[in-house]
Amino acid sequence: MTLLAIFSTSCQAKYDKYFSNATMRLDYNHIGNASEEHFAFDQMVNDGQWAGSKTILIDDLRLGKYFFDVKDPQTGEVLYSRGYSSIYGEWETTPDAKDNWGSFHESLRFPWPKQEVDVTIYKRNIKNGFDLVWTYNVNPNHHRAFRASADNHYNTFDLVVNGAPEKQVDIVVLGEGYAKEDMGKFRKDANRFAEVLLSTEPFASHKEKFSIRAVETPAPHSGVNHPHQDIHTRSALSVTYGAFNSERYALGYDNKTIRNASAAVPYEFTAILMNDSIYGGGGIYNLYITAAVNNAFQEYLFVHEFGHHFADLADEYYTSATAYEMDAQHLEPWELNVTANTDPETIKWKDILTADTPLPTPWEKEKYDKHSIEVQKKRVEMRKAKVDEKIMENFFLDKKAWDEKLLSNMRYSNHVGAFEGAQYKSKGLYRSAANCIMFTRHDQFCPACQRAITLIIDQYTK
Repeated sequence: MTLLAIFSTSCQAKYDKYFSNATMRLDYNHIGNASEEHFAFDQMVNDGQWAGSKTILIDDLRLGKYFFDVKDPQTGEVLYSRGYSSIYGEWETTPDAKDNWGSFHESLRFPWPKQEVDVTIYKRNIKNGFDLVWTYNVNPNHHRAFRASADNHYNTFDLVVNGAPEKQVDIVVLGEGYAKEDMGKFRKDANRFAEVLLSTEPFASHKEKFSIRAVETPAPHSGVNHPHQDIHTRSALSVTYGAFNSERYALGYDNKTIRNASAAVPYEFTAILMNDSIYGGGGIYNLYITAAVNNAFQEYLFVHEFGHHFADLADEYYTSATAYEMDAQHLEPWELNVTANTDPETIKWKDILTADTPLPTPWEKEKYDKHSIEVQKKRVEMRKAKVDEKIMENFFLDKKAWDEKLLSNMRYSNHVGAFEGAQYKSKGLYRSAANCIMFTRHDQFCPACQRAITLIIDQYTK
Protein backbone atom coordinates (compact mmCIF):
# COMPACT_ATOMS: atom_id res chain seq x y z
CA MET A 1 0.00 0.00 0.00
CA THR A 2 1.35 3.46 -0.95
CA LEU A 3 1.87 6.25 1.57
CA LEU A 4 -0.99 8.17 -0.06
CA ALA A 5 -3.31 5.19 0.28
CA ILE A 6 -2.30 4.72 3.91
CA PHE A 7 -2.92 8.42 4.59
CA SER A 8 -6.33 8.32 2.89
CA THR A 9 -7.35 5.21 4.81
CA SER A 10 -6.30 6.85 8.08
CA CYS A 11 -8.26 10.03 7.30
CA GLN A 12 -11.33 8.04 6.28
CA ALA A 13 -11.17 6.16 9.59
CA LYS A 14 -10.98 9.45 11.43
CA TYR A 15 -14.00 10.73 9.52
CA ASP A 16 -16.01 7.60 10.30
CA LYS A 17 -15.11 7.87 13.99
CA TYR A 18 -16.23 11.46 14.46
CA PHE A 19 -18.75 12.27 11.71
CA SER A 20 -21.88 10.97 10.02
CA ASN A 21 -22.71 11.38 6.31
CA ALA A 22 -24.87 14.48 6.85
CA THR A 23 -23.88 18.15 6.72
CA MET A 24 -24.21 20.36 9.79
CA ARG A 25 -24.98 23.99 9.04
CA LEU A 26 -24.17 26.07 12.10
CA ASP A 27 -26.09 29.34 11.78
CA TYR A 28 -25.15 32.42 13.78
CA ASN A 29 -25.51 36.19 13.73
CA HIS A 30 -22.41 38.30 13.20
CA ILE A 31 -22.85 41.75 14.74
CA GLY A 32 -20.57 44.73 15.17
CA ASN A 33 -19.06 47.91 13.78
CA ALA A 34 -15.64 49.13 12.68
CA SER A 35 -14.14 48.65 16.15
CA GLU A 36 -15.84 45.58 17.68
CA GLU A 37 -17.66 42.42 16.66
CA HIS A 38 -19.79 39.76 18.33
CA PHE A 39 -21.23 36.35 17.46
CA ALA A 40 -24.52 34.81 18.60
CA PHE A 41 -25.68 31.23 18.01
CA ASP A 42 -28.89 30.80 16.01
CA GLN A 43 -29.45 27.14 15.13
CA MET A 44 -28.00 23.91 13.73
CA VAL A 45 -29.55 22.51 10.58
CA ASN A 46 -29.14 19.25 8.69
CA ASP A 47 -28.05 20.64 5.32
CA GLY A 48 -28.30 17.36 3.45
CA GLN A 49 -25.72 14.81 2.35
CA TRP A 50 -22.08 15.67 3.10
CA ALA A 51 -20.61 16.67 -0.27
CA GLY A 52 -17.07 17.40 0.88
CA SER A 53 -14.01 15.21 1.00
CA LYS A 54 -13.89 12.57 3.70
CA THR A 55 -10.11 12.35 3.58
CA ILE A 56 -8.94 15.99 3.22
CA LEU A 57 -10.44 17.39 6.39
CA ILE A 58 -7.82 19.99 7.35
CA ASP A 59 -7.38 23.21 5.37
CA ASP A 60 -3.64 23.78 5.01
CA LEU A 61 -4.07 26.70 2.59
CA ARG A 62 -5.67 28.89 5.28
CA LEU A 63 -7.04 31.48 2.87
CA GLY A 64 -9.76 34.00 3.67
CA LYS A 65 -10.30 36.71 6.25
CA TYR A 66 -11.75 34.15 8.67
CA PHE A 67 -10.92 30.57 9.53
CA PHE A 68 -12.77 27.99 11.61
CA ASP A 69 -11.92 24.63 13.04
CA VAL A 70 -13.85 21.79 14.67
CA LYS A 71 -12.12 20.16 17.65
CA ASP A 72 -12.59 17.21 19.93
CA PRO A 73 -13.25 18.99 23.27
CA GLN A 74 -11.59 16.19 25.23
CA THR A 75 -8.28 16.00 23.36
CA GLY A 76 -8.18 19.31 21.50
CA GLU A 77 -7.51 17.47 18.24
CA VAL A 78 -8.58 19.41 15.15
CA LEU A 79 -11.06 17.29 13.20
CA TYR A 80 -11.99 19.69 10.42
CA SER A 81 -11.07 23.22 9.30
CA ARG A 82 -11.75 25.70 6.50
CA GLY A 83 -10.94 29.30 5.62
CA TYR A 84 -13.67 31.65 4.41
CA SER A 85 -14.70 35.27 3.98
CA SER A 86 -18.03 36.97 4.59
CA ILE A 87 -20.22 39.94 3.80
CA TYR A 88 -19.57 41.20 7.33
CA GLY A 89 -15.82 41.01 6.73
CA GLU A 90 -16.19 43.35 3.75
CA TRP A 91 -18.80 45.60 5.32
CA GLU A 92 -16.66 46.38 8.37
CA THR A 93 -14.10 48.04 6.05
CA THR A 94 -16.66 50.49 4.62
CA PRO A 95 -17.42 54.01 5.92
CA ASP A 96 -20.87 52.83 7.04
CA ALA A 97 -19.29 50.63 9.73
CA LYS A 98 -17.70 53.68 11.36
CA ASP A 99 -21.10 55.23 12.04
CA ASN A 100 -23.46 52.27 12.39
CA TRP A 101 -23.81 48.77 13.75
CA GLY A 102 -24.40 45.95 11.30
CA SER A 103 -25.95 42.52 11.69
CA PHE A 104 -25.36 39.71 9.20
CA HIS A 105 -26.58 36.13 9.26
CA GLU A 106 -23.83 33.60 8.46
CA SER A 107 -23.26 29.84 8.37
CA LEU A 108 -20.45 27.35 8.83
CA ARG A 109 -20.78 23.95 7.15
CA PHE A 110 -18.97 20.79 8.21
CA PRO A 111 -19.74 17.07 8.61
CA TRP A 112 -22.42 16.34 11.21
CA PRO A 113 -20.54 15.31 14.38
CA LYS A 114 -21.48 12.15 16.27
CA GLN A 115 -20.64 13.77 19.60
CA GLU A 116 -20.09 17.23 21.06
CA VAL A 117 -17.39 19.31 19.38
CA ASP A 118 -15.97 22.78 19.85
CA VAL A 119 -16.20 25.13 16.88
CA THR A 120 -13.82 28.09 16.93
CA ILE A 121 -13.73 31.06 14.55
CA TYR A 122 -10.48 32.96 14.02
CA LYS A 123 -9.96 36.33 12.32
CA ARG A 124 -6.92 37.30 10.30
CA ASN A 125 -4.73 40.00 11.86
CA ILE A 126 -2.44 42.54 10.20
CA LYS A 127 0.49 40.12 10.44
CA ASN A 128 -1.52 37.48 8.53
CA GLY A 129 -1.92 35.30 11.60
CA PHE A 130 -5.30 34.41 13.08
CA ASP A 131 -6.79 35.58 16.39
CA LEU A 132 -9.56 33.67 18.16
CA VAL A 133 -12.84 35.62 18.05
CA TRP A 134 -15.53 33.06 19.02
CA THR A 135 -15.83 29.52 20.35
CA TYR A 136 -19.07 27.57 20.58
CA ASN A 137 -19.68 24.10 21.97
CA VAL A 138 -21.78 22.22 19.42
CA ASN A 139 -24.09 19.61 20.89
CA PRO A 140 -25.70 17.68 18.00
CA ASN A 141 -28.59 16.86 20.36
CA HIS A 142 -29.27 20.52 21.20
CA HIS A 143 -32.94 21.52 21.26
CA ARG A 144 -32.23 23.88 18.35
CA ALA A 145 -30.47 21.23 16.32
CA PHE A 146 -32.76 20.34 13.43
CA ARG A 147 -31.46 16.85 12.73
CA ALA A 148 -33.94 15.86 10.04
CA SER A 149 -32.98 16.89 6.52
CA ALA A 150 -35.37 19.35 4.91
CA ASP A 151 -37.81 18.03 2.34
CA ASN A 152 -36.72 19.32 -1.06
CA HIS A 153 -39.52 21.38 -2.62
CA TYR A 154 -37.36 22.85 -5.40
CA ASN A 155 -37.07 21.65 -8.96
CA THR A 156 -33.47 20.61 -9.62
CA PHE A 157 -31.54 19.41 -12.66
CA ASP A 158 -28.04 18.17 -13.38
CA LEU A 159 -25.68 20.12 -15.61
CA VAL A 160 -22.52 18.04 -15.22
CA VAL A 161 -22.13 15.06 -12.87
CA ASN A 162 -18.84 13.19 -12.93
CA GLY A 163 -18.86 11.16 -9.75
CA ALA A 164 -19.76 10.86 -6.08
CA PRO A 165 -19.98 14.21 -4.28
CA GLU A 166 -17.17 13.46 -1.80
CA LYS A 167 -14.77 12.91 -4.73
CA GLN A 168 -15.85 15.97 -6.73
CA VAL A 169 -15.92 19.74 -6.58
CA ASP A 170 -19.68 20.27 -6.29
CA ILE A 171 -21.21 23.53 -7.53
CA VAL A 172 -24.84 24.58 -7.22
CA VAL A 173 -26.30 27.13 -9.62
CA LEU A 174 -29.23 29.26 -8.42
CA GLY A 175 -31.25 31.81 -10.35
CA GLU A 176 -32.24 35.30 -9.18
CA GLY A 177 -34.76 37.45 -11.00
CA TYR A 178 -36.16 34.56 -13.03
CA ALA A 179 -39.95 34.48 -12.92
CA LYS A 180 -41.75 31.18 -13.33
CA GLU A 181 -42.07 31.77 -17.07
CA ASP A 182 -38.28 32.35 -17.24
CA MET A 183 -37.27 28.85 -16.13
CA GLY A 184 -36.45 27.76 -19.67
CA LYS A 185 -34.07 30.69 -19.92
CA PHE A 186 -32.57 29.80 -16.55
CA ARG A 187 -31.77 26.31 -17.82
CA LYS A 188 -29.97 27.77 -20.83
CA ASP A 189 -28.08 30.29 -18.68
CA ALA A 190 -27.06 27.63 -16.15
CA ASN A 191 -25.77 25.39 -18.94
CA ARG A 192 -23.87 28.36 -20.36
CA PHE A 193 -22.26 29.02 -16.97
CA ALA A 194 -21.09 25.40 -16.71
CA GLU A 195 -19.80 25.42 -20.28
CA VAL A 196 -17.84 28.67 -19.86
CA LEU A 197 -16.34 27.75 -16.50
CA LEU A 198 -15.21 24.30 -17.55
CA SER A 199 -13.72 25.68 -20.78
CA THR A 200 -11.43 28.07 -18.88
CA GLU A 201 -8.04 26.93 -17.60
CA PRO A 202 -7.23 25.43 -15.22
CA PHE A 203 -10.85 24.26 -14.77
CA ALA A 204 -10.77 22.81 -18.29
CA SER A 205 -7.84 20.52 -17.50
CA HIS A 206 -9.67 19.24 -14.40
CA LYS A 207 -13.27 19.25 -15.66
CA GLU A 208 -13.73 15.58 -14.82
CA LYS A 209 -13.39 16.56 -11.16
CA PHE A 210 -16.43 18.87 -11.24
CA SER A 211 -20.14 18.24 -10.80
CA ILE A 212 -22.56 21.11 -11.36
CA ARG A 213 -26.27 21.00 -10.49
CA ALA A 214 -28.94 23.68 -10.66
CA VAL A 215 -31.90 24.63 -8.48
CA GLU A 216 -34.90 26.58 -9.75
CA THR A 217 -35.84 29.50 -7.48
CA PRO A 218 -38.70 31.36 -9.20
CA ALA A 219 -39.08 35.06 -8.40
CA PRO A 220 -42.33 37.07 -8.42
CA HIS A 221 -41.01 39.20 -11.28
CA SER A 222 -38.20 39.18 -13.83
CA GLY A 223 -35.10 41.22 -13.04
CA VAL A 224 -33.16 42.28 -9.95
CA ASN A 225 -33.36 45.26 -7.58
CA HIS A 226 -31.35 48.37 -8.62
CA PRO A 227 -31.55 51.18 -6.02
CA HIS A 228 -29.11 53.40 -7.95
CA GLN A 229 -31.17 53.00 -11.12
CA ASP A 230 -34.50 53.60 -9.34
CA ILE A 231 -35.56 50.05 -10.22
CA HIS A 232 -37.19 48.43 -7.21
CA THR A 233 -38.35 44.83 -7.08
CA ARG A 234 -38.52 41.94 -4.62
CA SER A 235 -36.86 38.71 -5.65
CA ALA A 236 -36.50 35.12 -4.50
CA LEU A 237 -33.05 35.25 -2.89
CA SER A 238 -32.82 38.92 -1.77
CA VAL A 239 -30.01 39.73 -4.22
CA THR A 240 -29.69 43.43 -4.95
CA TYR A 241 -27.30 45.69 -6.78
CA GLY A 242 -25.84 48.59 -4.79
CA ALA A 243 -24.14 46.57 -2.05
CA PHE A 244 -22.15 48.90 0.23
CA ASN A 245 -23.49 51.75 -1.96
CA SER A 246 -21.41 50.46 -4.88
CA GLU A 247 -23.72 50.60 -7.89
CA ARG A 248 -22.56 47.41 -9.67
CA TYR A 249 -21.84 45.26 -6.63
CA ALA A 250 -24.62 42.69 -6.14
CA LEU A 251 -25.10 40.64 -2.96
CA GLY A 252 -27.91 38.70 -1.31
CA TYR A 253 -28.46 39.20 2.40
CA ASP A 254 -31.05 36.49 3.13
CA ASN A 255 -28.51 33.83 4.08
CA LYS A 256 -31.04 31.24 5.24
CA THR A 257 -33.04 31.33 2.03
CA ILE A 258 -29.91 31.07 -0.14
CA ARG A 259 -28.56 28.21 1.98
CA ASN A 260 -31.86 26.32 2.02
CA ALA A 261 -32.13 26.53 -1.76
CA SER A 262 -28.50 25.49 -2.26
CA ALA A 263 -28.98 22.43 -0.04
CA ALA A 264 -31.50 20.97 -2.48
CA VAL A 265 -28.46 19.35 -4.12
CA PRO A 266 -24.99 18.36 -2.85
CA TYR A 267 -22.83 21.48 -2.95
CA GLU A 268 -19.67 23.21 -1.77
CA PHE A 269 -19.68 26.30 -4.01
CA THR A 270 -22.60 28.47 -5.11
CA ALA A 271 -23.20 30.52 -8.27
CA ILE A 272 -26.21 32.86 -8.36
CA LEU A 273 -27.08 33.92 -11.90
CA MET A 274 -28.98 37.20 -12.16
CA ASN A 275 -31.55 37.55 -14.92
CA ASP A 276 -30.58 41.13 -15.62
CA SER A 277 -28.96 43.16 -18.38
CA ILE A 278 -27.08 45.66 -16.21
CA TYR A 279 -23.42 44.75 -15.77
CA GLY A 280 -22.63 43.66 -12.22
CA GLY A 281 -21.99 40.89 -9.76
CA GLY A 282 -19.81 39.88 -6.83
CA GLY A 283 -17.83 37.01 -5.38
CA ILE A 284 -16.89 36.13 -1.79
CA TYR A 285 -14.57 33.30 -0.84
CA ASN A 286 -16.50 30.18 0.22
CA LEU A 287 -19.84 32.06 0.18
CA TYR A 288 -21.18 32.58 -3.38
CA ILE A 289 -20.92 34.54 -6.60
CA THR A 290 -23.51 36.72 -8.30
CA ALA A 291 -23.29 37.52 -12.02
CA ALA A 292 -25.62 39.26 -14.48
CA VAL A 293 -26.31 37.09 -17.53
CA ASN A 294 -27.92 39.41 -20.08
CA ASN A 295 -24.94 41.53 -21.11
CA ALA A 296 -21.88 41.33 -23.33
CA PHE A 297 -19.59 40.45 -20.42
CA GLN A 298 -21.51 37.58 -18.88
CA GLU A 299 -18.73 35.06 -19.55
CA TYR A 300 -16.11 37.33 -17.99
CA LEU A 301 -18.36 37.85 -14.95
CA PHE A 302 -18.92 34.11 -14.51
CA VAL A 303 -15.22 33.34 -14.39
CA HIS A 304 -13.90 36.47 -12.66
CA GLU A 305 -16.36 36.27 -9.78
CA PHE A 306 -15.92 32.53 -9.47
CA GLY A 307 -12.19 33.15 -9.06
CA HIS A 308 -12.95 35.22 -5.96
CA HIS A 309 -15.35 32.66 -4.56
CA PHE A 310 -13.43 29.50 -5.34
CA ALA A 311 -9.78 30.37 -4.73
CA ASP A 312 -9.93 33.68 -2.81
CA LEU A 313 -8.27 35.44 -5.73
CA ALA A 314 -7.66 39.14 -5.21
CA ASP A 315 -8.66 41.74 -7.76
CA GLU A 316 -5.52 42.66 -9.67
CA TYR A 317 -6.85 45.96 -11.01
CA TYR A 318 -6.14 49.23 -9.24
CA THR A 319 -7.71 52.06 -11.25
CA SER A 320 -11.37 51.54 -10.25
CA ALA A 321 -12.84 53.11 -7.13
CA THR A 322 -13.90 50.64 -4.44
CA ALA A 323 -16.14 50.89 -1.41
CA TYR A 324 -13.47 49.52 0.92
CA GLU A 325 -10.90 51.32 2.98
CA MET A 326 -7.87 49.08 2.50
CA ASP A 327 -5.66 48.36 5.50
CA ALA A 328 -2.23 49.79 4.66
CA GLN A 329 -0.61 47.82 7.48
CA HIS A 330 -0.82 44.48 5.69
CA LEU A 331 2.76 43.75 4.70
CA GLU A 332 1.91 40.82 2.43
CA PRO A 333 -1.55 39.94 1.07
CA TRP A 334 -2.70 36.43 1.97
CA GLU A 335 -4.21 35.89 -1.49
CA LEU A 336 -2.07 33.70 -3.73
CA ASN A 337 -2.18 35.91 -6.85
CA VAL A 338 -0.83 39.23 -5.47
CA THR A 339 2.28 40.07 -3.50
CA ALA A 340 4.33 42.85 -1.95
CA ASN A 341 7.50 40.78 -2.29
CA THR A 342 9.70 41.00 -5.39
CA ASP A 343 12.56 38.80 -4.15
CA PRO A 344 12.88 35.97 -6.72
CA GLU A 345 14.04 33.60 -3.98
CA THR A 346 10.98 34.08 -1.76
CA ILE A 347 8.14 35.45 -3.93
CA LYS A 348 5.08 33.23 -3.46
CA TRP A 349 5.06 32.10 -7.10
CA LYS A 350 8.83 31.57 -7.37
CA ASP A 351 8.27 28.04 -8.71
CA ILE A 352 6.65 29.38 -11.90
CA LEU A 353 8.77 32.48 -12.61
CA THR A 354 10.04 32.82 -16.18
CA ALA A 355 13.82 32.56 -16.20
CA ASP A 356 15.79 35.80 -16.59
CA THR A 357 12.72 37.99 -16.00
CA PRO A 358 13.56 41.11 -13.96
CA LEU A 359 11.62 41.70 -10.73
CA PRO A 360 9.85 44.09 -10.60
CA THR A 361 8.99 43.44 -14.23
CA PRO A 362 8.95 46.45 -16.58
CA TRP A 363 5.68 47.13 -18.41
CA GLU A 364 3.86 50.06 -20.05
CA LYS A 365 2.38 51.19 -16.74
CA GLU A 366 2.51 54.94 -17.36
CA LYS A 367 0.67 54.63 -20.67
CA TYR A 368 -1.87 52.22 -19.15
CA ASP A 369 -2.51 54.45 -16.13
CA LYS A 370 -3.02 57.60 -18.25
CA HIS A 371 -5.57 55.87 -20.45
CA SER A 372 -7.35 54.19 -17.52
CA ILE A 373 -7.75 57.49 -15.65
CA GLU A 374 -9.38 59.01 -18.70
CA VAL A 375 -11.67 55.99 -19.02
CA GLN A 376 -12.69 56.18 -15.37
CA LYS A 377 -13.61 59.86 -15.67
CA LYS A 378 -15.74 59.16 -18.72
CA ARG A 379 -17.30 56.15 -17.04
CA VAL A 380 -18.40 58.22 -14.03
CA GLU A 381 -19.97 60.81 -16.35
CA MET A 382 -21.85 58.13 -18.27
CA ARG A 383 -23.10 56.47 -15.09
CA LYS A 384 -24.40 59.75 -13.72
CA ALA A 385 -26.19 60.35 -17.00
CA LYS A 386 -27.69 56.83 -16.76
CA VAL A 387 -26.93 56.10 -20.39
CA ASP A 388 -28.35 53.02 -22.06
CA GLU A 389 -26.62 49.78 -21.05
CA LYS A 390 -25.75 48.95 -24.66
CA ILE A 391 -23.79 52.18 -24.89
CA MET A 392 -21.95 51.23 -21.71
CA GLU A 393 -21.20 47.78 -23.14
CA ASN A 394 -19.66 49.29 -26.27
CA PHE A 395 -17.63 51.65 -24.09
CA PHE A 396 -16.24 48.69 -22.12
CA LEU A 397 -15.62 46.67 -25.30
CA ASP A 398 -13.48 49.52 -26.63
CA LYS A 399 -11.56 49.58 -23.35
CA LYS A 400 -11.03 45.81 -23.53
CA ALA A 401 -9.66 46.04 -27.07
CA TRP A 402 -7.26 48.82 -26.06
CA ASP A 403 -6.08 46.84 -23.02
CA GLU A 404 -5.53 43.66 -25.01
CA LYS A 405 -3.48 45.45 -27.66
CA LEU A 406 -1.20 47.17 -25.15
CA LEU A 407 -0.75 44.33 -22.68
CA SER A 408 -0.10 41.61 -25.24
CA ASN A 409 2.62 43.44 -27.18
CA MET A 410 5.18 44.29 -24.52
CA ARG A 411 8.63 42.77 -24.07
CA TYR A 412 7.54 40.72 -21.04
CA SER A 413 3.91 40.16 -22.01
CA ASN A 414 4.25 36.38 -21.97
CA HIS A 415 6.54 36.18 -18.93
CA VAL A 416 5.73 35.27 -15.33
CA GLY A 417 7.22 38.01 -13.17
CA ALA A 418 6.09 40.76 -10.81
CA PHE A 419 4.13 43.53 -12.56
CA GLU A 420 3.45 46.52 -10.32
CA GLY A 421 -0.18 47.47 -9.68
CA ALA A 422 -2.67 45.11 -8.00
CA GLN A 423 -5.43 44.83 -5.40
CA TYR A 424 -6.56 48.48 -5.76
CA LYS A 425 -3.04 49.85 -5.24
CA SER A 426 -0.92 51.42 -7.97
CA LYS A 427 2.33 51.11 -6.03
CA GLY A 428 3.87 48.41 -3.87
CA LEU A 429 1.71 45.42 -4.87
CA TYR A 430 2.40 43.11 -7.79
CA ARG A 431 0.66 40.55 -10.02
CA SER A 432 2.32 37.64 -11.80
CA ALA A 433 1.52 38.56 -15.42
CA ALA A 434 0.85 41.58 -17.60
CA ASN A 435 -2.79 40.58 -18.03
CA CYS A 436 -5.33 38.36 -16.28
CA ILE A 437 -9.06 37.96 -15.93
CA MET A 438 -8.61 39.41 -12.44
CA PHE A 439 -6.92 42.53 -13.92
CA THR A 440 -8.92 43.45 -17.04
CA ARG A 441 -11.84 41.91 -18.92
CA HIS A 442 -9.37 39.37 -20.25
CA ASP A 443 -10.45 35.76 -20.89
CA GLN A 444 -7.63 33.88 -19.15
CA PHE A 445 -6.29 33.54 -15.63
CA CYS A 446 -2.65 34.47 -15.06
CA PRO A 447 -0.23 31.70 -13.97
CA ALA A 448 -0.44 32.62 -10.26
CA CYS A 449 -4.25 32.44 -10.38
CA GLN A 450 -4.16 29.08 -12.18
CA ARG A 451 -1.77 27.77 -9.57
CA ALA A 452 -4.10 28.88 -6.75
CA ILE A 453 -7.19 27.37 -8.40
CA THR A 454 -5.42 24.05 -8.88
CA LEU A 455 -4.51 23.95 -5.19
CA ILE A 456 -8.18 24.34 -4.27
CA ILE A 457 -9.26 21.64 -6.73
CA ASP A 458 -6.75 19.28 -5.13
CA GLN A 459 -8.05 20.15 -1.67
CA TYR A 460 -11.56 19.01 -2.56
CA THR A 461 -10.85 16.00 -4.76
CA LYS A 462 -7.72 14.14 -3.65
